[in-house]
Amino acid sequence: MKASNMTTSRRTFLQSSTAATLAAALPLSRVAYAQTSDLLRVGLVGCGGRGTGAAGQALNADSNCKLVAMGDAFGDRLEGCLKGLKENKNFADKIDVPEAMRFTGFDAYKKVTDAVDVVLLATPPHFRPMHLKYAIEQDRHVFCEKPVAVDGPGVRDVLKTCELAKKKKLSVVSGLCLRYNNAFNAAIKRLHDGGVGDIHTLLANDYRGPIWVKPRTKEQTDMEYQMRNWYYFTWLSGDFNVEQHVHMLDVASWVMKDEYPVKAIGTGGRIVRNTPEYGNIYDHFAITYEYANGSRLFATCRQIRGCSNDIGVYVTGTKGSGQFSSNTSRLGFDFDGKPWKYEGPTNNHYQTEHDELFAAIRAGKPINNGDYMSKSTLLAIMGRMAAYTGREVMWDKAMNSTEDLTPPHYDWKKPLAEPEVARPGTTKLI
Repeated sequence: MKASNMTTSRRTFLQSSTAATLAAALPLSRVAYAQTSDLLRVGLVGCGGRGTGAAGQALNADSNCKLVAMGDAFGDRLEGCLKGLKENKNFADKIDVPEAMRFTGFDAYKKVTDAVDVVLLATPPHFRPMHLKYAIEQDRHVFCEKPVAVDGPGVRDVLKTCELAKKKKLSVVSGLCLRYNNAFNAAIKRLHDGGVGDIHTLLANDYRGPIWVKPRTKEQTDMEYQMRNWYYFTWLSGDFNVEQHVHMLDVASWVMKDEYPVKAIGTGGRIVRNTPEYGNIYDHFAITYEYANGSRLFATCRQIRGCSNDIGVYVTGTKGSGQFSSNTSRLGFDFDGKPWKYEGPTNNHYQTEHDELFAAIRAGKPINNGDYMSKSTLLAIMGRMAAYTGREVMWDKAMNSTEDLTPPHYDWKKPLAEPEVARPGTTKLI
């Protein structure tokens, strides 16, 4: 069934559903469930792999929560996610999503948000600013996947929304999950205590193979094709250096005590992923960021089959060096001239971020990750801007950029041209 037909049929059904069904799912006030064991109603917006994982982690995080509403652009994605969640014995009894609470289409996020206490945002990054804004305006606590935007205007919107969340005492927990990793936290503390002296050089690598491609079918419209292949369109994903490499860029920012570079210059392109099914994104980037004190961050990433992989952040200071790695067994430093390895308790950081979100809601002590999740996203966007244009990009220019990647419409049937591939030296810095 086409996405437009799925949306229409779902809307028609919902309009005929009883008011009692929706009333039963109305959220409690924040005051009502703070510091109590009242049921927390959870909603999922974005039913892909990451959304499915986030839903499971949320359900494992609290003894009295239920998944009661789900939304996605596509009905088949939603139903597949729901089926998979129900098959997990760890939380199958916490899933109660009747037909009337399954929403599809571009406005699904509003219907899910209206029906819950906690909303999990896991759609393609383009939609994050609008989804987060609506959730906070409706007084909902949020788990917000990374990255939080694909352009400067989106980042500015998220920063404003997160300030509103602070005023409303609402939690916003970021999907930049490495900040919740026990080993990373222990190493960061030692770094911030001066364990390697003054840090002058960082290297952030994200070398990995390619991911899925979903060939276009004859019946797909332009919008459906691009939405189903969202990763390969910059307006939806931000390009892969924003969608994926943001994790390592965030770790580098954390190392630098969340001080951000003043400028960036770099390169990138399409060597292997250069055919139409890969949309308009690049397959490699190499960016040099410079901080106000002269320190530098060299950020490189690629997604090419058959190459050696390396995902980590390497830190060098005046008194030592070491590395963070996605494989925590490789995490180690030379602190004050002595080798150091983390030997404390390990944790699943994906689960921990949800544990802390729900604990904060119960305690009435909100968590707000808004500042670093927004600025680390901008750091990645800044690098993309430098590579796409071939120009040096200042932090303030990236933050105040007027480049808005929003498409001309959100319509399943209207033609939607595929964006051109950026050409350094030709693509303008906006």
